[in-house]
Amino acid sequence: MSETRIAVKTLGAEGGSFVVDDPAVWARPMAECGMNCRVTRPLSGQVEVLPQEDGCLARGRLTGEIVVPCDRCAEDAVVVIDHRFESFEPFPGVTREGETEHDGETDELVIHVTENGDMEFDLGGLLWEEFALCVPFKPLCRPDCRGVCPVCGQNRNEGDCDCAEERGDPRLAALRGLRVEK
Repeated sequence: MSETRIAVKTLGAEGGSFVVDDPAVWARPMAECGMNCRVTRPLSGQVEVLPQEDGCLARGRLTGEIVVPCDRCAEDAVVVIDHRFESFEPFPGVTREGETEHDGETDELVIHVTENGDMEFDLGGLLWEEFALCVPFKPLCRPDCRGVCPVCGQNRNEGDCDCAEERGDPRLAALRGLRVEK
């Protein structure tokens, strides 16, 4: 597994550019989060880290392709990832002018303080956050996915079934014929 932590003090004023394409960077968090997805085109992150007075500015791009279950029919939904990002990551314990620090609210996924007091920028943590942001909440195999029949489970994309279409809540059946006149 490639090292994804960069000592901030080694960056210098000009910063640094990094490429993270090790599959292990993505596999472990996917397993830990219980994500039901598989990578079909390798995920790769290109990141430029620029140190600032009170944190680091990170700019980059995340590319690749994954397959996840469709939210409507559970068939494969292909998600092409081509995500550009820009993120400011503050140093732990440092507040920006006019802001107050709240205990427990610092983002420790990206900048860590080591045992000897040095700070490390975790490229893997940053890229994982960006990956999580670009995976759709309700992925679809196709925009017009019809889902499955709630009665028999037939995939409606493959054909219709003989089940009767339910017309809403049966407790409100008496109101179906109600007409309002003006």
